[in-house]
Formats: sequence, C-alpha cells, structure tokens
Amino acid sequence: MTLKLCPFVYWAQNESIITLKVDLKEVKSPKISLKSNEITFSGYGLGAQGLHEYNFNLNFYCDIDTDGSSYKVVDSKVDFIIKKAEKNWWPRLISQPQKPHWLKIDFDRWRSEDDLDLDDDDKEAMARDITKDYPDMYDKLHKQEYGYRKEQGKKVYLILYNMLQFVGYLYILLVMGVRYSRDGPESMRGTYETVGNAFKFCQLLQYLEVMHPLFGYTKGGVLMPFIQVSGRAFILFAMIDYEERMQTKPVVFYLFFIWALIEIVRYPYYLTQLVNINFSILTWLRYTIWIPLYPLGIMCESIIVLRNIPYFEETKRFTIEMPNSYNFTFHMPTFMKIYLLVLILPGMYFMMNHMSKTRSNKLGPKKWKKSC
Repeated sequence: MTLKLCPFVYWAQNESIITLKVDLKEVKSPKISLKSNEITFSGYGLGAQGLHEYNFNLNFYCDIDTDGSSYKVVDSKVDFIIKKAEKNWWPRLISQPQKPHWLKIDFDRWRSEDDLDLDDDDKEAMARDITKDYPDMYDKLHKQEYGYRKEQGKKVYLILYNMLQFVGYLYILLVMGVRYSRDGPESMRGTYETVGNAFKFCQLLQYLEVMHPLFGYTKGGVLMPFIQVSGRAFILFAMIDYEERMQTKPVVFYLFFIWALIEIVRYPYYLTQLVNINFSILTWLRYTIWIPLYPLGIMCESIIVLRNIPYFEETKRFTIEMPNSYNFTFHMPTFMKIYLLVLILPGMYFMMNHMSKTRSNKLGPKKWKKSC
C-alpha cells in the first residue's frame, strides 16, 4: 500500500481572492483539477519528504470562480490565484472545521502581493495591511494556527498515552495466560511476582487520567476518575504490595485478570475515538463488559480486604498508637472494616449506577429534536 504524501500548502485571502502556495520544488507538469468548490493537485517534485509524488485535495468553504482562477509553476513552488464567486471574508479556507496538518496560513501574503500575476486592483487589495482594515482578523488567524497546533499536540499525547496503557495491560494478560496454559492453577501463586511491577506502573499512570480534565485534554469530571483510580491503588499498593502473604493468593490472579480485561477494551475504544474511527462492536463492549466484570472485581477486592484484616491485626502495619507527638491514633484494621462496608454497599451502588447512566446515554435510543 502506497502512503499518500501531501506537500505543505500556505494560504491567504482578501475579500475577492484566495492565494495558495504549494511548497514543492522542481515540479514538472502537475495534474490540477479545479471545480466550483474543490481543488485537486498531484505532482512529482522535491518536498518535505524528498523527491516523491505529492497529492492533496481541498474542499473550499464557499464556491469559487474557476474561469477567473489561475496557477503558475516556478522552480521553488506552485502558486495559485483563486477568485471567490462572491466577495466576502471566509472564516476558514476549507469546509470541514478540522484543518489538515500540512495546510498552513501564509501570514506574509496578508500584507504583500508576493510577485503574483495579479491585476492592479487585486495587488492593491492583497497589499493592504489586514491589521488596519480588519483589526480582529489577523490576531484570529494567529490564534487559530496556534490553537490547531496545540490541539494536535494534545491528540498526539493522548494517542501515545492510550497506546502505552493498552500495550501494558495486554502484556499483563498475555503473561498471565501463557503461565496459566503452561502451569495451570499452580501459576496463580506467582502472578504478583511476575506481573506486579507492570501492574503498579500502569496503575500509577492512570492518575494522569485524573489530571486530563483539569488540563482540558479530555471532557468529563475529576471526582469519578479519582475514586476509581484511588480505589484500585489502595487495593494494589496497600492491600497486596505491603502484605506478602496476600500476594500468593489465587484471588490476586482473578483480580488482575478482571482489571486487565476491562482495560484492553477501554483503551482501544479511546484510541479509535481519537482518530475518528467507530467500531460498533468495540463501543458495545466498552459500555457492556463492565456489567459482569465490575461486580466480580468488587467481590475480589472485598475478599482481599477481608482476608487482610487478621494480617494487619498481627503486624500493626499502618496503625498509629498512642502516645505519639501528634496525639493521634489510627487503627488500620478498623479502617479496613469501614472501607469494606462502604465498598460493598454504597460504593458498588454508586459505581454501577454511574456506569449504567453512561451506557444508557451512549447505547440507548437516540432522541430526535423536532425541527421548527
């Protein structure tokens, strides 16, 4: 499969003209198609990726006058002068709101005719200082270009983050599966020793999901992600990592399997949403798989807490007794009992109710608004 290469294209406008500069050198006999609302370009030349065949297609924001438009091929670029069908300022060049990364704003041409073959009236129009004629337009374009780059940076970061988490949880599942197929139930004893560090790494990374809404990277609240991530962290670090006797129990294997199974569906779903691809089966799994797995996960977490109570009674780990300089006491086994009651009753209801509403909003029947 041949990868389509697009050259950098720079654009500017006035009320009647659009100019395009294709950053491609040594182009010979390019193939160009200009329609009332579209331009298609194909040419072999020297661009950002070297000597290759470059192509691009743009659907204009409004109609253009094809008869009054022209282009010129020079050694270092291909210049287009495109007449608008009606004189007015376009809020953007293309019809779709998402701008491709190779389309740039040609800020220099907003105040210079740049040796184009324009009529005298058009040269005067292109040479006008946009900051004087349209005081808000120039700043708006700068902000638009910066905002697009910032948005692209967010998207790249989120793709890398979700890909890393998917690979991490997939690795955990594969290792657990291979060990179980080889050693059977005996492999459960060594689950934490084998994949515990990988699980702790992925779990710590999930705290980034709490901060994403704060930074504007994702939509949604902060409280629910914080409760979910912190609940898992408490079980993983306080209940399992600090108690070696719990690490060899089969319930740890089952809990890790449930957690990882949820995540290898969730992160691919987020990835497909970031690249605007919709797989109905993946969407259905994302908002359905929790129905059996969440109760099973909460049951495994409850078993771990319950079985740890006598261990923490014995070791007094995390327990603070009087007297001390802070005049404060804390009994960890009592806290675990309270946590267990909160986790099983209101915690489980709160979580399941939230997920049920989310599923209903995503997979439920669409509500159509009556047109006026």
